[in-house]
Amino acid sequence: MIDTVIEVKNLYKSYGDVEAVKGISFSVSKGEIFGMLGPNGAGKTTTMEIVEGIRNADSGEVEVLGMNIRQHQRQVKANIGVQLQTTSLYPRLSVREVLDLFGSFFPNQVSADKLIEMVELEDSRNKRCINLSGGQQQRLSVALAMVNNPSILFLDEPSSGLDPQSRHNIWEVIEYVRSEGKSVFITTHYMEEAERLCDRLAIVDHGEIIATNPPETLIAQHFKEEAIEFELDQHVEEEVFGQVAGVTNAQVENGKWTIYSSEVPITISALMELVKQRNIQLTNLYVRRATLEDVYIWRCIQWRG
Repeated sequence: MIDTVIEVKNLYKSYGDVEAVKGISFSVSKGEIFGMLGPNGAGKTTTMEIVEGIRNADSGEVEVLGMNIRQHQRQVKANIGVQLQTTSLYPRLSVREVLDLFGSFFPNQVSADKLIEMVELEDSRNKRCINLSGGQQQRLSVALAMVNNPSILFLDEPSSGLDPQSRHNIWEVIEYVRSEGKSVFITTHYMEEAERLCDRLAIVDHGEIIATNPPETLIAQHFKEEAIEFELDQHVEEEVFGQVAGVTNAQVENGKWTIYSSEVPITISALMELVKQRNIQLTNLYVRRATLEDVYIWRCIQWRG
């Protein structure tokens, strides 16, 4: 049995003068959801497409299911499922017809009806692809990636452009695939998606992996503070809260303040004293633990350094 289903070592890829991938190394285990989190242009899609065999690396080694991707592309592609950021569908075929067509290419075909049910396209099974909404097309592309019952499922920004209900449906599908003992490799820039789904996560920026670990470990290792959120009835400069006892960072967005503190009781006491002195009305105050988004926003600059 192969416990490591993807092994990537020292991967490099450039496009002219642009270094898209700079020495990336990572592995993916059997039955694991592995994610790459980062902004657009970070190198996530390029890395995934090299692992899938769609692109060639400039240098580095990639093994998928124990096979070198350059030497065994046909065998690898028969055992993986791929959902790209942009999928071109046969516009005049129905959802059911497209799934049946793609399934006919593989000896180990998953029932089209099962896939339609999994991605909640029952009401659209006879609808032509050209008439599908963007969210429906996205869900169909995920179903197409699973049509050959793959050992590894590759999903590039699987919930991009989806409404919240459809996004959660896709998350449930991904979790179901893992429960079947299969591996999933996803790219995403959604913090909530990465934190919920990924067993392990690689944070990628400017073509490099700057941190790898389970999401909860990344949070515990790199963000000891808790977040205190509240609203004010008047404008206050960010620098004012940066000077409050225990505060390490402060930010405001759409009138909602978030300050990060390593000593929450002391900070709240000092905060109450400050607003009292300035005759400011403070409302909707609550304390929460740090999230992956907090880690990403406030620690990436340090990791880059």
